[in-house]
Amino acid sequence: MVAGIVYSLLMTTLTLDLPEALTAELDAAVQAGWFTSQAEAVRAAVRDLVSHRKLALLETQQMADIDWAVKAAAK
Repeated sequence: MVAGIVYSLLMTTLTLDLPEALTAELDAAVQAGWFTSQAEAVRAAVRDLVSHRKLALLETQQMADIDWAVKAAAK
C-alpha cells in the first residue's frame, strides 16, 4: 500500500540492467534479511519512489494554494 493505494497482485515482468555496484548493494540487502529476494527489494524501491513523488507533488500543490491564499488575503 502506498499513500492509501492498494496494488493488485497481478504482476508485470520487467527486465532491467543495473550497475554492478548497485546489484551488489541489492544482494547485500537481501543477504542481510531486509528483503526475501531482489524482486521484493526492487518492488519496495519502486513503491517508495511512487510514494515520494506523489507526496512531493501534493506538497507543491499545497504550497501553491497557500501562496494564492496569502496573496488573495493581502488584496
